[in-house]
Amino acid sequence: MTLEGRLALITGGGRGIGRATSLALAEDGADIAIHYNSDADSANETAEAVSKLGRRAAIFQASLENLEDLAGMVESIQNQLGHPSILVNNAGIASKGKTVAKTEATEVDRLMRVHAFAPHELCRLVLHGMREQERGDIIMISSAATKYNAAGGAPYNMAKAAMESLARTLAAEERRNGIRVNIVAPGLVETEMGRRLVKATSGVDDLRQIDAQMPFGRVCQPEDIAGAIRHLVSNRSGYVTGERLGIDGGGQ
Repeated sequence: MTLEGRLALITGGGRGIGRATSLALAEDGADIAIHYNSDADSANETAEAVSKLGRRAAIFQASLENLEDLAGMVESIQNQLGHPSILVNNAGIASKGKTVAKTEATEVDRLMRVHAFAPHELCRLVLHGMREQERGDIIMISSAATKYNAAGGAPYNMAKAAMESLARTLAAEERRNGIRVNIVAPGLVETEMGRRLVKATSGVDDLRQIDAQMPFGRVCQPEDIAGAIRHLVSNRSGYVTGERLGIDGGGQ
């Protein structure tokens, strides 16, 4: 599944699912542009790990809530590493878990900016360069939340649903240009966000305590998600676009 000669831009690429994806795609031959917002240390550690795999890597800071930041980041990536042929819209934030009646409009706005507006802008910014390459891939990291739409999560549910709608629309538009657009929708994953969610909802600090309750006897790992992504952007998945791959052990 060689990705030799390709450049992947991964938002939130320094930790969690983003780090696992950075390393997986580097193992398959891709160079990696690692976006981060505030955790430069993790981004640098991941870049060093990618470099040890023999691939080029660089980190780029931007706030997903600031469209000017995104434009500057993409320009820097193009100047330093070239045009991405893979974009993984991974970075995200959680909502506060309140009901609609208790949720301020500012929270909805922020979640939409991070999960929908920023991916839309990043896609727009990379599409021209991606069209000029032999193949392009865009992966949206959504969530099982769009299947269940649980109470107390409207901002997050809405934002991820918008992301999925963007993906399907873009898949229809860009198929003629050799660009595949697909959705990966994890359930609970052992990441910083996943740990905070479980602690807030059940008071559990160590996710190992709930392994027995989960499908296959364990909590999903970032590497499980990265494995799906590396398949979707490879030549083994050349005829797949506009699809949503749920990775939640068959439902949680």
